[in-house]
Amino acid sequence: MTDMAADLKQRFSQLQDGDVDVVIIGAGVNGAGLFRDLCAQGVNCLIVDKSDFGSGTSAAPSRLIHGGLKYLETGEFGLVAQSALERNLLLKNAPHCVEPLPTFVPIFSWTRGIWAALRTLTGSTTAPRSRGALLVKIGLALYDFFGSRNRVMPRHRFLLKRRALKEMPYVTPDIVAGGIYYDAKISRPERLVYELISDGLRTNEKSLAANATRLVSASDGILTFQRADGYAFSVKPKVVINAAGPWIDHVNAALGTPSHMIGGTKGSHILLDHPELVRSLNGHMIYFEADDGRICLVYGYLGQALVGSTDIPCDDPDNVHCEEPEIEYFLDSVRSLLPGLRFEREQVTYSYSGIRPLPASDASSPGLISRDHSAPVVEAEAGRPFPVISLVGGKWTTFRGFAEEVADTVLKRLQRTRKTSTERLAIGGGQDFPITSNERASWIRSIAAKTGAEASRVDELLGRYGTTAAAILAHHSDYADSTRISGAPRHSALEIDWIARQELVVHLSDIVFRRTTLAIEGLLTMQGLHEIGAIAAKALQWDGQRLAKEIDDVVTSLSKFHGQTLTEESARRAASPASR
Repeated sequence: MTDMAADLKQRFSQLQDGDVDVVIIGAGVNGAGLFRDLCAQGVNCLIVDKSDFGSGTSAAPSRLIHGGLKYLETGEFGLVAQSALERNLLLKNAPHCVEPLPTFVPIFSWTRGIWAALRTLTGSTTAPRSRGALLVKIGLALYDFFGSRNRVMPRHRFLLKRRALKEMPYVTPDIVAGGIYYDAKISRPERLVYELISDGLRTNEKSLAANATRLVSASDGILTFQRADGYAFSVKPKVVINAAGPWIDHVNAALGTPSHMIGGTKGSHILLDHPELVRSLNGHMIYFEADDGRICLVYGYLGQALVGSTDIPCDDPDNVHCEEPEIEYFLDSVRSLLPGLRFEREQVTYSYSGIRPLPASDASSPGLISRDHSAPVVEAEAGRPFPVISLVGGKWTTFRGFAEEVADTVLKRLQRTRKTSTERLAIGGGQDFPITSNERASWIRSIAAKTGAEASRVDELLGRYGTTAAAILAHHSDYADSTRISGAPRHSALEIDWIARQELVVHLSDIVFRRTTLAIEGLLTMQGLHEIGAIAAKALQWDGQRLAKEIDDVVTSLSKFHGQTLTEESARRAASPASR
């Protein structure tokens, strides 16, 4: 039994009627953000997810923390302002995994798109295309204005053709100009969701969290859940939050409140093993129009190039995956944008897809469906003494602000007042994170002296886990940090053991897909997966049959949902000094 799991098991064993004020169903970023906020206010919460924390839509974003430049043309100025503020706050609150991202916008005309943009602002259902230099310049100026609160990054620059091509030499010479503005990217979104859960549990010792847990009945105000190990428990909450994302309507039906709130769209992405492309980007993202007018992007992500995304109506979140036509669409798009580089199907190392839980809409173009959020309420009634609040829409960047809005609603219903704001509350490994080079050097020296680890290794783990690296290196384990995982020589058995024992792992997939970036980086081999599985099995007391099933489930998921086939050979870039 692990330390964290043992603590939670004790909490569940002592659970009594009235102990849980709020149940949150769905542990994506919106549910997890709300859980942390309510826990900080002293509200006793239970958060559950049928899979793992952050395993649904929250695991399939463009991995951007952005203010929503494209939302300007649909007139969602409030959403842009909130998104830009939340982006700036996340750069401060999660510096271990959120960092600035200079973004280049190639421009192919001077005046196109103006009338289409005006029509969209006045309610047209035709999305604007070919945004010209004048429109882009106005948009970037507005973007700077809306991002002025808590500003942490430079204002935009506008470049004429010659200078633009000097900065981005592989971009097609068909451009007439270019713009550079600043947004941000997140290296480990799935892990940040877990950290929100973990922060909540540490803040309020009466709160509970359960992954791999299903709602099995809802009757007379009592919700009964069953965990993966067969353990069942019941609670009688005062408020229920439906944070199930694209599954919201399914959960509402199970709660006895049928709804039609979600009209999701599918967003797919691919990862390319393309060192030349990554070098040419020079730390920039290119935010560009594909030939069909759809906004796409490409930027460096953990040594690879991430390309996205599609926007296709879809309502089957359990079986969504990136399909071959989408992959070809991405490859054709970057071929047109960067004609001097080679793009082939074999460069694709990983793909992923998710359903954006957008509000049901009759918009003719998915791009015109609002990315803003709402929290409709179904009030209590006979046989269901609690209201159900559904978290509809939203985007990764705004989770904290959305959580704060809903938390205030919940607090009012519970007749309580807010104790603290989360606006300046650091997340997980971002707590006490050393910002300046001097602070970082001092922190590394201190941890190296305490743990005996090399300074370079402390620095590496600080970049990967934030200040949680100190606990990992101090972890008493049967495994040494010098024992590395086959195919992933910068990841150690010590790390895996700590994660398995401390981070509420239920399945092997939790480790390789969400607590680490081993899968998406393409650093898994069959041998390495067996090594990771053996460490997890020892920590979690799995027998041989259970371990075999866990390994098989990971292999199947990699193939079915991510287009990746494991072999006994070395993982992608495993022998390279750049491997993580």
